Amino acid sequence: MARNVRIAVVAGEASGDLLGSHLIHAVHQRCPGAQFYGIAGPKMVAAGAKSFVPMEKLSVSGYAEVLRHLPELLRIRATLRDQLLADPPDLFIGIDAPDFNFDLEIALKRKGIPTLHFVSPSIWAWRGERIKKIARAVSHMLVVFPFEEEIYRKAGIPVTYVGHPLADSFPPEPDRSAARLQLQIPADKTVLAMLPGSRVNELKHHARLFVETAQILHQRFPDMHFLVPLISQPTRQLFLEAWHATAPDLPIQIVIGHASLVMTAADVVLVASGTASLEAGLLKRPMVITYKVAKSTAWLMRRRAYLPWVGLPNILAGRDIVPEILQEAATPDNLAQALTELLQDPVRQQAMIDEFTKQYNALRQGTANRIADALQPFLAAKCR
Repeated sequence: MARNVRIAVVAGEASGDLLGSHLIHAVHQRCPGAQFYGIAGPKMVAAGAKSFVPMEKLSVSGYAEVLRHLPELLRIRATLRDQLLADPPDLFIGIDAPDFNFDLEIALKRKGIPTLHFVSPSIWAWRGERIKKIARAVSHMLVVFPFEEEIYRKAGIPVTYVGHPLADSFPPEPDRSAARLQLQIPADKTVLAMLPGSRVNELKHHARLFVETAQILHQRFPDMHFLVPLISQPTRQLFLEAWHATAPDLPIQIVIGHASLVMTAADVVLVASGTASLEAGLLKRPMVITYKVAKSTAWLMRRRAYLPWVGLPNILAGRDIVPEILQEAATPDNLAQALTELLQDPVRQQAMIDEFTKQYNALRQGTANRIADALQPFLAAKCR
C-alpha cells in the first residue's frame, strides 16, 4: 500500500523554526500528505511537524555555553541519527543549526538518504573552510541570499537560490498605524522597539544593557514608549528581572512573540544582530545593531572573520548602512547616543529605508514556489 512521504527535519532556534514553517507550507502545496518529524519549534509544529525533542534544547550560542551543553547535544544527535537510520525517511532537511545538522547529514547521506540543507551558514563571513564538510553533508543546498549561489556552484555543490521567505511575508508598505492600534499605543508616541535576542544566553548579555539604554533615552525623551518582544517564558523572566532591578518605572511593554508587529509599530529599533536585524530591514525600520558574547567567543570570531560587519543589512548592502555597536563598545551610553542621533536625523532614516527597500525587492522571490520546485526531484515519485 502506498504511504505518505516522510520528511525528517531539524531546526535549532527561533529563526529556523520560522523558516521551517514556511518550508512545510511550501511542501504541502505540492505534496499535501507529506509528514514532517524530528526536532521542530512551535511554528513548525503548528504547520504540522511532530517534534521528538524540544527545539530549545538546541538553542545555545557561544563557545562556553555550547561546551556546557555538549554532552546533551551529542546524545540528542546520536539518538536521532540512530532512529533515522533504523527507519529511514524519504528525505532529511536540516534547517540552519549547521554545527548540529552537518554531522547528522553526513551519517544519513552515507546510507543513501537524500539530505537538503536550508539556509547556508555564513561561510562568506567566517570559517569558509566549512564548504568541504558541507560537500560531504548535503545533497542539495537551499540558500536565501543571492550572492551565496555562486559560492556553492564553484564548490560543485548543487544549490538553489530561493529568496528569503520573510520578504514574502511582509507587505511592501508596513502599516504602522494599524500596528500601533493593535498594540494600543497612541499614534503620536515616539516608540523604540528593543529586541535583545531569542536565546536565554543572549538575554543574559543583553537584558540589563537594553534596560539601562532605555533608562538614558527616557531621560532625554520623557514621552518615549518602549516595546520588547520576547519569544519564551525563560527569556521574559530574565528581562523582567533586569527591568525590575534597574528601572522598574520605565514605560516598557513586553509582548510575547509578534516581533514583526512590534517593529512595524516602532519609530526606530535596537536589535541584537541576527535574523531579527534582517527582519527589521525588510520591515523598513531604521535601526541600531548591537551584540555581546563572552570575551573568548568574541576573540575567536574576530580572528576568523572575513567581513567588517555582523549585521545582515550591512552585509547585503556591502557598506555601512546601520550602526553596529558591539562587544566592549556596547555600553548604555553609546547605544543611547546612537539611537538619539538616528531619531533626530530624518535624512539618515530615509537613506536606511531606501536601502532596505532595495534589499526587500531583491529577496522577495516567491520562496514557497522556489522551495517546492527544488524539492520536486526528491519527492515527485513519492507524493500522493
